[in-house]
Amino acid sequence: MKKTKNSYKKSGVNIETAYKLTRYIKNISQRAFKKNSNKNNIGSFASTFDLSSQKIKDPLIVSSTDGVGTKIEVANQLKKFDTIGIDLVAMCVNDLIVQGAKPLFFLDYIATGKLKLNQMKTIIKGIVKGCKISGCALVGGETAEMPGTYGNNKFDLAGFSVGIVSKKKLLTKNKVKNNDVILAIPSSGLHSNGFSLVRRVLKNSIIYNFLRKELLLPTKIYVKEIIKLNKNNLIHSSANITGGGLTENIPRSIPDGFTANIDLSKIKVLKIFKWLKSKNISDTEMLRTFNCGVGFCLITDKKKAKKIKRFFTKKFMPYPIGFINKSSKKINFINKIKW
Repeated sequence: MKKTKNSYKKSGVNIETAYKLTRYIKNISQRAFKKNSNKNNIGSFASTFDLSSQKIKDPLIVSSTDGVGTKIEVANQLKKFDTIGIDLVAMCVNDLIVQGAKPLFFLDYIATGKLKLNQMKTIIKGIVKGCKISGCALVGGETAEMPGTYGNNKFDLAGFSVGIVSKKKLLTKNKVKNNDVILAIPSSGLHSNGFSLVRRVLKNSIIYNFLRKELLLPTKIYVKEIIKLNKNNLIHSSANITGGGLTENIPRSIPDGFTANIDLSKIKVLKIFKWLKSKNISDTEMLRTFNCGVGFCLITDKKKAKKIKRFFTKKFMPYPIGFINKSSKKINFINKIKW
């Protein structure tokens, strides 16, 4: 009896499914980004972007890469994949705007044990939506089917984004001044950080379903607001409150010799964080793991705070939570957070 021939498909990799996904991405990308002059990137070996379309003097290219961490496991648990693509884009572009850069384009990397076409299409739709919110184009990416490395129901996401900013508009911590005010911009929820701790707390599948909406709310993308603020010279520095929370991220945006004084009692804590806090998590752990309701921070002259508010909707209206003064300590928490 003749032995069955070995093939890539028999090893667990279905090239035809990958081709179908590539064609889908190319079609959805071309429809979504009609104004993009680089329409033939998807399916090529590498992607191009025409920088001559950007009328920026003395341009600097800014890049960022990130993932969504174990929020993927929550999406798997709830079988809901329409928002994590938005998260992926948000995690990258919200880092770009910290330096005042306007996102230009985005690429994704998806690795999985078994390529599930409909699941991947749903994720890609989210990525496209995130790119449209950010004003950037999806120009390429990679989808890898890796049986043995990932289980059949396991996958991982990573993203890479490039932005542009004029040297004169580059936001750096060196612009921070004594007596500057620190403004908090509300988060949309958990965003994409701290989910390993969230999952430890959420061991019961019934609780998962009860919190379904809260757990997979997409990360707020702050691109449009921050770019406008920077264009109008309204901010000195900013901080994306991601992994490390307020404790680790605000100090990254102030120079040596200055302290960020944060009045914790002024933070508008969202319900999801109050619920998590009730599960025997210390204040210190909450502040260095979650955003606690503060998704992004601005550091600016107090006189500019009123003008800044004009660029935001009521839901994401910035409000003061602290101030800058001269000291060797990078961050100083005042009062207790109101859970």
